[in-house]
Amino acid sequence: MNSYEIAKSLYAEAGVDTEAVLAQLATIPISVQCWQGDDVAGLEKSGAKLGDGLAATGNYPGKPRNGDELRADLDQAFRQIPGPLRLNLHASYAERGTAKTDRNEYTVEFFNRWLDWAATNQLGLDFNPSYFSHERVKDGLTLTSPDEGVRQFWIEHGIACRKIGEAFGKKLGTRSTVNVWIPDGSKDTPADRLAPRERLTKSLDAMFAEKLDPQFVEDAVECKLFGIGSESYVVGSHEYYLGYAIKNQKVICLDSGHFHPTETLADKISSTLFYVPAILLHLSRGVRWDSDHVVILDDATRAVAEEIARGNYFDRIRIGLDFFDASINRVAAWVTGTRAAKKALLVGLLQPHDLLKKLDADSDFTARLAWTENLKSLPHGLVWEEFCKRQNAPGDLQWLGEIQKYERDVQSKR
Repeated sequence: MNSYEIAKSLYAEAGVDTEAVLAQLATIPISVQCWQGDDVAGLEKSGAKLGDGLAATGNYPGKPRNGDELRADLDQAFRQIPGPLRLNLHASYAERGTAKTDRNEYTVEFFNRWLDWAATNQLGLDFNPSYFSHERVKDGLTLTSPDEGVRQFWIEHGIACRKIGEAFGKKLGTRSTVNVWIPDGSKDTPADRLAPRERLTKSLDAMFAEKLDPQFVEDAVECKLFGIGSESYVVGSHEYYLGYAIKNQKVICLDSGHFHPTETLADKISSTLFYVPAILLHLSRGVRWDSDHVVILDDATRAVAEEIARGNYFDRIRIGLDFFDASINRVAAWVTGTRAAKKALLVGLLQPHDLLKKLDADSDFTARLAWTENLKSLPHGLVWEEFCKRQNAPGDLQWLGEIQKYERDVQSKR
């Protein structure tokens, strides 16, 4: 009996069908963020530096210098990751060539190379307006600026991005989620918290005024507790965006690094889904003030995956990643974080949820605690290795050598 058969037998004793779990895991895509590959630099070549609430740590050698090298790095990463994937693209990754077109006039033509690459690799594309690293970010503000001209520019950018997302969905045959995050806030305590939120509401309403085909595109809004340069006040707080999403039936984006360290993101899922059509998850790892460390198989990530599996929310959850770490090999960061997220989903699926819910209903908290602890000792790693094998991806002890070879042969020569 091989190792997977042993694991299969042990899980069967716990009432879990590992074959059904492997089949389900093979249907759950994760949207991988392009910006991990180049420290959120983008491809516009505008001369603007990363800023407006964002910072990447480190300067590891081998950073891609153009779109072709970035896509080559993605190809290398994706070969090491089992199961279905998508790509999450920012507007700042437009390939404009010699065109002087600014962000408020972007069209899908500036992303044709990304579209062709995605179609060739049978990937879906998600999209984000880029409200940062641009000269029209005035005093750290975009959609909430008191300057009407600044607001209008960024409204037009959002409108353009929604149409680009719709074009992605039509071309690729899979709906694109277009997520809106802005850096707007205040480093110190503001005198007026209301007026910026009134301006944000008007800006969002204008941006979302045109109804696009929900078969091809959906709108999401992303909240944050604080950011760099907005430590005291963020206009788009959790309460603000949750209310806006409920009122307007938008997807709410919950980033696991955007809440207080003592908050549990898993606890927000079931309550939020009562009121919004779907949740976009941005999985990252918060360490003290920095929200964007590489995802690992920690308790917080497992808890989110377990909550999704227990509620069987897969049709209403979009799972994406949002971290950027330049202190290690950037391709290895993609592989580590995405594999960890998928492994967490596997752990969440490998549980006898009906039994655990019955113990809840019976108020048998002794047995519930014993079961949840005992399940931690079952060999999910052996099931994971079987998943990798069936998906033609390397196991946990094999992929690192491939990335190290790629670093020696390709990245070190840049």
